[in-house]
Amino acid sequence: MKKVIIATVALFLSVQFANAQAKGSSYKTALGVKFYPGGAITVKHFVKSNAALEGLAYFWRDGMRITGLYEFHGNFSGAPGLKWYVGPGAHVGFWNDRYWRREYPGYRGNAIAGIDGVLGLDYKFRGAPINMSIDWQPSYEFGTYGGFYGNWGGLAIRYTF
Repeated sequence: MKKVIIATVALFLSVQFANAQAKGSSYKTALGVKFYPGGAITVKHFVKSNAALEGLAYFWRDGMRITGLYEFHGNFSGAPGLKWYVGPGAHVGFWNDRYWRREYPGYRGNAIAGIDGVLGLDYKFRGAPINMSIDWQPSYEFGTYGGFYGNWGGLAIRYTF
């Protein structure tokens, strides 16, 4: 019986801590969607108070792209909940044959890999478990039709835990 009471109290305190954190101006983990290009599922998790890992899975009619980013975060004094971030990353993409035939006639490859950078702003709403970010994510892809792409990034809306 004692173990059940201790486990119940521990569970209650951990839920209260998570709720307090989600409603403050900072957060540990967030899950949501990112818009442009197409749509993405995004998960961000802070591994330190000033560093986070972000995973993105983009989906659009011509394929998909999986991206991992390591982000260094910094505060703006006088603006609780608002942070800037910058960092490196990498991605792998898979495109369907329709894309390759339209963009590069004669080429039949359907996968590509590359490196990424990210520069953005992150805001956690105080009193609500909502986080938003906007960023630019330039990338360089390797391979036959690789090169620099500056059109990645977007607006993310996430639920914080």
